[in-house]
Amino acid sequence: MQHKLLLLSLLLILCAATHSQTTVEEVAVLPEKVSNNAVCEGFINDTAYVFSFGGIDETKLFSGIHLRSFRYNIQSGKAIQIPDLPDTLGKIAAAANRIGNIIYISGGYHVFQNEQELSSNKMHRYDIQSNAFLADGQDIPVPTDDHVQAVWKDSLIYLITGWSNNGNIPDVQIYNPTSDSWLVGTPTPNSNTYKSFGASGTIVNDTIYYFGGASSSAGFRIQDKLRKGIINRLDPTQIDWSFSTPERNVNGYRMASLHSFDRLYWIGGSTDTYNYDGIAYNGSGGVKTSNRILQTEIDNIEWRETFTSIIPMDLRGIAEVSESIKYIAGGMIDDQSVTDKIYKITLDSISTSAITTTDNTQKLDLFPNPFNKSIVVNSSSTGTITFYNASSHTILEYQLLL
Repeated sequence: MQHKLLLLSLLLILCAATHSQTTVEEVAVLPEKVSNNAVCEGFINDTAYVFSFGGIDETKLFSGIHLRSFRYNIQSGKAIQIPDLPDTLGKIAAAANRIGNIIYISGGYHVFQNEQELSSNKMHRYDIQSNAFLADGQDIPVPTDDHVQAVWKDSLIYLITGWSNNGNIPDVQIYNPTSDSWLVGTPTPNSNTYKSFGASGTIVNDTIYYFGGASSSAGFRIQDKLRKGIINRLDPTQIDWSFSTPERNVNGYRMASLHSFDRLYWIGGSTDTYNYDGIAYNGSGGVKTSNRILQTEIDNIEWRETFTSIIPMDLRGIAEVSESIKYIAGGMIDDQSVTDKIYKITLDSISTSAITTTDNTQKLDLFPNPFNKSIVVNSSSTGTITFYNASSHTILEYQLLL
C-alpha cells in the first residue's frame, strides 16, 4: 500500500483515571512497631526521607501511646529514632504536613488510664535540616484530632473538621506559618454529612477534597461522602462547600490521601470504624484492613478500587517524595497487629487499557495492550508516535523508521 504522507501522527489515549497501574512493595522497617502515627516526607539536599511522629506501640494500650519520632533515609535504607515530639503526653491521630524545610505536626489526642481522652491544641514545628524541634507555634484555637489536614499553595495549612474532646466539629482552622497565626475559615455545614473524624483529604489548586471518616451518630457510622470546598483565592478563609456520593457502598476510615497525575487517591484504611486498639465501635470485634487503593479522576468522579494484600489501616499521612513515588510507614494489618514496615507505593502515569489512533487507514500493531512499562510497535509505514498523559501533555515522541 502506497502512502503519500511521510508523517503519521498518532494519538494514543492514555486513560489514566480508570486504568493506572500501582505497585506496592515493602522496603524497610522502622526502629519499632507503630500505628496511628503522623507521617510526612522531607528532604536534606538531594536525599528524601520519611518521617513518623508519635503513635501507639504494639501493645495497643493507652500506656503504649507515645511521643517517639523516626526518620527513614530512602537512599541508605536506614531508619533511626529522632527527637521526641515536644509534649508532655503521648499522642495519636495527629497530622503532619511540610512547607519548605519545616514539618508542622498538629493536634492528636491523649488517652488516660480511665479511658478519658483529651484533644491536643499543639502545633509542633520540626526543622528537617537541623533535626530539631523549634518552639511550638501558636496553639490551635479549637483542639482537634483525627482531622483532615492539607496545604494550600505552599503557604497555608488547613485543619478541617475532626474530633474535639466530646464530638465532631465543623471548624476550619487555617494556620499561617509565616506569621505564626490562625485564621478562621468558613466552617463545614454543621451536619453529619460533613463533620467527621478519621477522614482524610488533599487540596488541588483551590479545591479541598476529603473523603470517608466516621460521624458522631450512633455507633460512629462510617461515611461515604466526598466533600469539596472551593477556596476563594482572593480571600482563602472563604470556602464554598458541597458534597457528592460517588458510590454508596464505597467508604473508608483512617486512609492516607494524596493527589497525583490529575487523580485523587485514598490508600489503605478500613471499611469499619474502630477505636485506637483496632476494635470496632459497633461491638463486632477486631476490624480488618480494606487492602485497597481507591482512586478517581479529578474531573470525572468515579471510584476505581484496586486491591492488594499489603496495605495497612490506621494511617495518618503519607510521604510524597515525588509525583509517582510515595511511602507509608507503620499502621495495623489484618489481625490488628501493629507493624513496623515501610511500604513504597509507585504510581504509573502512562499505563493504559485503551489505545486508539487518529488514522485507521494505516497498519499499526501495538502490543501488549494494555501495557505498563514497555510496548512493542509494528508498523508498515514511517511516522511519529506521540504519547500523551492524562492531562493531554506530550510525554514522549518516537520516530518510526522502515
